[in-house]
Amino acid sequence: MDFEYVILDFIRENLSCGFLDYIMKGISYLGNAGIFWIITAVTLLIIPKTRKIGLAVAFALIFSLLICNITIKPLVARVRPYDLREGIELIVSRPTDFSFPSGHSSISFAGAIPMLMYNKKIGIPALILAVIIAFSRLYLYVHFPTDVLCGMIVGSICGVMGYFASKFIYKRFIKKEVA
Repeated sequence: MDFEYVILDFIRENLSCGFLDYIMKGISYLGNAGIFWIITAVTLLIIPKTRKIGLAVAFALIFSLLICNITIKPLVARVRPYDLREGIELIVSRPTDFSFPSGHSSISFAGAIPMLMYNKKIGIPALILAVIIAFSRLYLYVHFPTDVLCGMIVGSICGVMGYFASKFIYKRFIKKEVA
């Protein structure tokens, strides 16, 4: 765990400034309760041309919620880094759930991966945003690096599952895909 504090302290000591504090709080806010990704999924579902992508994202978000937040977090019950170290002042309100894995990272990658798999034009910016949201959790000192890394992995797996679930639903129930 010491190496994780080395990373967190390096970020805090070398990158922290008023401008980035403001930016990182805002970016992290996009991951709160998955709201940005939920809005994205709904928007994609409304547009007929992107409906299949929206369905994949919606499935992935549900998988992420079930696997990350409802299953793994309570089972592991890892305490957050600021709770284990004295003198850490947060610039955001203290999260009330457990630390492992990062829900922000999981939901962000769950949302971005199916978009990337279906359409690189929207998927690459989504993936870049997911990486920045994940990094913001380290910047804000609310997650250990392994929380974020595992959140990214869980979210990516959920994203792939969402992709294949939407393909199955479309093939089986909605319309036959044209090869």
